[in-house]
Amino acid sequence: MIPKIIAIIGATCSGKTSLSLQVALDSNSYIFSLDSVSIYKEINIASAKPSREELERVKHFGINVLSPNESVSAGVFLSLLREAINICKDDNKNLIVSGGSSFYLKSIIEGLSPMPQRDESKLKWLTSLSLQEQYEFLYNIDSNYAKNISSNDRYRITKGIEIFSLSNMTPSRYFARYKKVPFEIPITIFNLVIDKQQLHKNIAKRTQSMIERGILEETKSIVEKYGRDISVLKSIGLRECLAFINSKNNNISKLSDEISLHTRQLAKRQMTFNRTQFKHITQISSDDYQKIVDFMR
Repeated sequence: MIPKIIAIIGATCSGKTSLSLQVALDSNSYIFSLDSVSIYKEINIASAKPSREELERVKHFGINVLSPNESVSAGVFLSLLREAINICKDDNKNLIVSGGSSFYLKSIIEGLSPMPQRDESKLKWLTSLSLQEQYEFLYNIDSNYAKNISSNDRYRITKGIEIFSLSNMTPSRYFARYKKVPFEIPITIFNLVIDKQQLHKNIAKRTQSMIERGILEETKSIVEKYGRDISVLKSIGLRECLAFINSKNNNISKLSDEISLHTRQLAKRQMTFNRTQFKHITQISSDDYQKIVDFMR
């Protein structure tokens, strides 16, 4: 059996996790987490992972896979997704892809070119550059590639420079030689839309919960064990906590405000991306739960 696969995407704090769990329970489905922080072990508060009880109720993939000093990519998610699909086939289950990292979903659907063999020693210099400096470097080596992406698109900017560093070819030349292979199974995409005021309330509530549960202590633990230069510390929540630790500040209220602000900005970018980057997508609200269940059945 080829499992039916849907994706429930949406802005952070829009309710994707809860909706996906409800649909999975009533549609004979497993869940594949497409989240660039939940994939890491030891990062539980900053990632807002599903609870232990939720993970026990429905089998999840893509959670607690990588160590914090490892790198996540669309290729990693693609490999995990194929493993999940094979398990769904064996167990006669459908699959719900759920998460806020929808640019990885877009990359998987449209297809990935095989990446050059990774050599961390050739990439260390990247950590010393700001995002703006990275974009300027990319534009200088391959203006045709750079002008088609946003100067704030950290993932594609970094990936372009990594390709150049590892293959000695510009991204345009590399992708012309190594063509993308589209994903072989259809994925029906549902975009969860939420009222802006409610979204902001959800973000404030989650941020406060993270502070109370110990996101600062979690960040300190990660830094002590893996250092300050690992890429996951650039994620919202961890990034602000690291800056807070470095400044030796004690204004927790300001930290909370910074995390909330940057999370709202992220949510806005996610909503714009989801609205503009997918050819076929269905807009839904949390009230459309039964419609999605019926579709899965």
